[in-house]
Amino acid sequence: MIKKIVLLISLIAVMSGCATQSHRQVAVEPVLLNTSAYSGPKTTLVIGDFANKSDYMQGIFSSNTDKLGSQAKTILKTLLQQSNRFKVLDRDNMAQNAAEAKLRGVTQNIKGARYTITGAVTEFGRKTVGDKQFFGILGAGKSQIAYSKISLNIVDVLTSEIIYSTQAAGEYQLNSRQVIGFGSSAGYDSTLNGKVLDYAIKETVNNMIRDLENGTLKVEL
Repeated sequence: MIKKIVLLISLIAVMSGCATQSHRQVAVEPVLLNTSAYSGPKTTLVIGDFANKSDYMQGIFSSNTDKLGSQAKTILKTLLQQSNRFKVLDRDNMAQNAAEAKLRGVTQNIKGARYTITGAVTEFGRKTVGDKQFFGILGAGKSQIAYSKISLNIVDVLTSEIIYSTQAAGEYQLNSRQVIGFGSSAGYDSTLNGKVLDYAIKETVNNMIRDLENGTLKVEL
């Protein structure tokens, strides 16, 4: 009988001690990123400044490099291209592109964009929460949670008018639990930063696609 009880406790410990990940959208109606075939006209866009305006990584001991803003800009550029609704121009590698064109002996034909997208990480944060069962003797759990909020503006380069704005927020969570010494004990997971940025930025792109289709976002080609 005792062996059965020990076996049962061990089985529960193994099942309860698995690390799990979950994510949820925060106060934003979900819209699926449109990856279906599209052969219609595409608006030409260029991505302007994308900065970290949150308090995260802004202390006196942080570097002068805006790593979070740079990461967010790269994600936005990729998602806009993958949406198959826009022509995205790259202004970050113009010197390198000019050098390659010169090596090939050709003259560049740089295109201009009618609209610029500027963005900001307006909120970003990390926290760790935990719980204990019977002072930790029967088990303990820990959750790492990352939260991000993104704001985007589309600007008409001819008039400097902001013609469209959108915001989105997201949360990513990593859970781990130990029961009577069994299970996982996850350390700090820095990948949650990228995951929650990707999730929130994807929702802003979803908003743009939705509003393009319903006529709220009106752009000229």
